[in-house]
Amino acid sequence: MEWKILARFVVQTPHRVIRNGCVVVEGDRIVDVGRAGLSGRYPRYERVDAQDCVVIPGLINAHCHAAMTLMRGIADDMPLDRWLGKIWSIESELRREDVYVGTVIACLEMVRSGTTCFNDMYFYPGAVAEAVEEVGMRGVISVPIIELDDRARGERLLREGEEAVREHHGRAGGRVRCSFGPHAPYTCGPELLVRARELADRYHVGVHIHMAETRDEAKRADEAYDLGLNGRSLVEYLDEIGFLGDNVIAAHCIWVTDRDIDILARRGVGVASNPVSNMKLADGIAPVPEMLNRGVGVGLGTDGAASNNCLDLFEEMKAAALLYKATRGDPTLITAHQALEMATLGAARALRLEGLGAVEGGRKADLVLVDLKRPRLVPTHDPISHLVYAVKGGDVKTVMIDGRLVYDRGRILTVDEEGFLERAQRASESLMERAGVGG
Repeated sequence: MEWKILARFVVQTPHRVIRNGCVVVEGDRIVDVGRAGLSGRYPRYERVDAQDCVVIPGLINAHCHAAMTLMRGIADDMPLDRWLGKIWSIESELRREDVYVGTVIACLEMVRSGTTCFNDMYFYPGAVAEAVEEVGMRGVISVPIIELDDRARGERLLREGEEAVREHHGRAGGRVRCSFGPHAPYTCGPELLVRARELADRYHVGVHIHMAETRDEAKRADEAYDLGLNGRSLVEYLDEIGFLGDNVIAAHCIWVTDRDIDILARRGVGVASNPVSNMKLADGIAPVPEMLNRGVGVGLGTDGAASNNCLDLFEEMKAAALLYKATRGDPTLITAHQALEMATLGAARALRLEGLGAVEGGRKADLVLVDLKRPRLVPTHDPISHLVYAVKGGDVKTVMIDGRLVYDRGRILTVDEEGFLERAQRASESLMERAGVGG
């Protein structure tokens, strides 16, 4: 399809906004962006009248466990250790159909709130890829490689991760990408971590890991694998074994030092910050202002719906912008522009997703139209302010991914949403029954 979208505002990047703008799309690409008069150069293109809307790049969820939608609200108000114990007991009962349906529900939720791409770590990668393909989203998927005290399990999951890369990387016209997912330094020994990194280099894909999420994580890793840290941080340890690099995205990075931040910046490691989930689990607060100041690429993630409990990146942006103001007494920390950048171009850079994150000629046509004709969004003087501090996911009017309309005016256009809502309820109830958990 060939489109010309005329909008009240076009946010090319958080620092470049066109008032009364036009975005021209051919196939899966943006080919031209400018003032409304640009429309006249493309007389035969389908006109989309979005005079009451702001066009923004599709949001990118930098860290997610999508199928955890089936566990939404089942493990609230718990510290991470207890939360993991409950969630892992439920996950031991997962079936492929559960992951497929749970991921579809996550995709529907994300699309409806303006997210067009997500970075996932979960089981049954074929089911995740199938869900992403059918809904019409983009996804970077990885198998969680968890060793703990069972080396055979770690080896099996590493092989599953490699099979997923071979089978699914590049699927759906490139909308599905794969990475390797060593879960965390306290669940994977050094040999397994290095092998995952080496395989990622061999296949030219990324590495997705949880890092420094809790205060005692280094101690747990040291005790589990006899690392002999002797006061060294997890970041220092991972750097010494050659794990860190510019194809690594590390979720959380809460308990890091100034030296750690310098290492992350020097190695080009991307960070996925998850402020809502971290607050809910009382994990702590990541030093995102310091990371940004030192050149670390930071994206925003929701984490899974079992610890958030929703996947709305507009909520995440607002939380990120307010958190540091409140806790440090400085209203200049994490501006609206920085929050929006972390959910768009910052996440794209952290994940090495070239062609995403901005509304510019040559980039992929992943576009979101946000309806400004709402009482809480009038008047509109600064669209960036509204996008971070006032917009909610339900204000999204239209979503285009790869030049294809996926959501428009309250309707998902790719799958039977109503049918999947019913399937998800049944799947969750069955899963909880098998796991012996009260819903």
